[in-house]
Amino acid sequence: MNALTRFLELSKQELDKVFSDIDANFYNKAAEIIWEAQSKGNRIHITGIGKPSHVATYVASLMSSTGNPTYFLHGTEAVHGSCGQLIEGDVVICISNSGETAELKATAIAIRNNGCKIISVTGNSDSWLARFADAHLLAGVKNEGGPLNRAPRASILAEALVLQGLSVVLQEKRNITPEEYVLRHPGGSLGQLRDNER
Repeated sequence: MNALTRFLELSKQELDKVFSDIDANFYNKAAEIIWEAQSKGNRIHITGIGKPSHVATYVASLMSSTGNPTYFLHGTEAVHGSCGQLIEGDVVICISNSGETAELKATAIAIRNNGCKIISVTGNSDSWLARFADAHLLAGVKNEGGPLNRAPRASILAEALVLQGLSVVLQEKRNITPEEYVLRHPGGSLGQLRDNER
């Protein structure tokens, strides 16, 4: 089996497991924390270190475009002043496959010290970050799928999938209209109302 075939097969196996972990109650606690904060005028932020930081910027953009303004919080700059973007009562989503990343631990502690709630997304429900958070979303994989089984591949797919699901739950609650979506996304083909939406 060559490396590409192995990656594809292992990624499918890992994502099938992630799909099977997501049930009707999977997002309840995280969504309730967000909805309670939003009802008080508070906001959502999202952060990660390394590859998960790129997932964080994507999900911040996705959630913002679908009715839930979300701000990227730099994973290391947070402890050097960027926690200033947080307001007491805000919610911060922290992404870490291991849940043990030293830099994100420092950031999570700073977030908590600034009076914010934490939702963690990790591959290990027994990790430090999972236990420290107010709510945890499991995005667990056993194999990254590539040579050496080190570079984040399947774990990144799992984190993105889990957070896309959260964005769907939040968008459904917001019930934004096609007109509202287009206002947020006026460029490209997505910025046009479809015939059945006019």
